[in-house]
Amino acid sequence: MLIAFFADIHANRQAFEACLAQARERGAERYVLLGDYVGYGADPIWTTETVMALVADGAQAVRGNHDQAVETPSGSMNLEAEVALEWTRGVLGVAERHFLTTLPMTQRDGDRLYVHADASDPAKWIYVQSTVEASRSLMATDAQVTFCGHIHQPALYSLSATAKMTAFTPVTDVAIPLLPGRRWLAVLGAVGQPRDGNPAAAYALLDTDRRELTYCRAAYDVDTAADRIRKAGLPVWLAERLFRGM
Repeated sequence: MLIAFFADIHANRQAFEACLAQARERGAERYVLLGDYVGYGADPIWTTETVMALVADGAQAVRGNHDQAVETPSGSMNLEAEVALEWTRGVLGVAERHFLTTLPMTQRDGDRLYVHADASDPAKWIYVQSTVEASRSLMATDAQVTFCGHIHQPALYSLSATAKMTAFTPVTDVAIPLLPGRRWLAVLGAVGQPRDGNPAAAYALLDTDRRELTYCRAAYDVDTAADRIRKAGLPVWLAERLFRGM
């Protein structure tokens, strides 16, 4: 089975459409959504309704910090993020808000765990940016493979039977065998707001039969996504950063 993973969509319709289309072309049969469907971008209604439809059709989804902040402001986000969330609260309907804020923090599927941020304490929204955080996240679960997002940069960590951690940055479209002798933490890049210097939308595909994970990128219409942010009256910086992938 081929499973497509999406994280940090951030109301970027053009990016999410491109990723969904490419994943379907490559044969994706199931979908997993790792949180932060809203915030920053100009299409929170379309994005949330699309996620709702995918979940109704069998997809698994977890809650991100921006999704939670729709009803419970965190007070820890930067000014641009707060402005975008305040605008998002004003455009989302009751059904969309309820869906976002009642999503589970984690989901389990066999030997796989899905979470937006750090698995050791999902509600604290800790960034997994080093082997220290990755080790803590892996040690908090017995899942062989944990999938998360939150940092907007693709990365892959593994833990050996002797507790040795390894980390590397995956190469786009190169299948990585998830060897059974190790435990893995796959950090997805962002669909809607990449921050690794590459503006193309990021997602991943897992071949469960081959036990291979492939990190993917999909080019999309950045001009339209940025223009919609400007026309919505959101901070211009949120539009400009899309072109740089930062």
